[in-house]
Amino acid sequence: MSSFPITEKTEITRLAKRGSYDKETVYSILDEALVCTVAYCKDNQPFQIPTGFCRIGNKIYIHGSVGSFYMRELRDKKQVVCLSTTLLDGMVLARSAFHHSVNYRSVVIFGEPELVSDTTELYQALEAFTEKMCPGRWADVRKPTEGEWKATMVLSMEIKEASAKIRVGPPKDDEEDYDLDIWAGVQPIKLERKAVIPDPALKSDLTIPSYLL
Repeated sequence: MSSFPITEKTEITRLAKRGSYDKETVYSILDEALVCTVAYCKDNQPFQIPTGFCRIGNKIYIHGSVGSFYMRELRDKKQVVCLSTTLLDGMVLARSAFHHSVNYRSVVIFGEPELVSDTTELYQALEAFTEKMCPGRWADVRKPTEGEWKATMVLSMEIKEASAKIRVGPPKDDEEDYDLDIWAGVQPIKLERKAVIPDPALKSDLTIPSYLL
């Protein structure tokens, strides 16, 4: 099955042509995004937590301290949560203020978090987290100690319901506004990795790893 099912929660109703349920489209956005938000309810009070995440197969992984209140809530209550992420690709500058917009790629997912207790899966998840943050880093660093593992909680969430929404292209103005003497177009936006800044406590004889150049 190459697409996620369209459900009452995931169906794109506003500008439906921008919606996509294709798995590879959803996966590609998730793999590029570094931060997501996890939304859930406790005693009818909504909460939304920004956090890092990674994907392995059809599962999302988030991690945090075993002392984290929201992680314990998600582990214990086994409720459906909403996870979302957005990549901003450009500012869309129209001739009218009303039609200004942004080019973006976003994903919304619904699922039930589960505690990851299998040692192999825990190891794979932490490796995936590290490699997503900085490809090539996992082979270079000290691996977690037993105490660090015990202090870390990892939750997985199977992607059962998901949809992507994407806007690309130039502004869409009212027909009569195209004759106005006003510049219109797109200002692209890109997340860029800059040159690294060494830790002041770094040993003087250590060089920058090739994967950071």
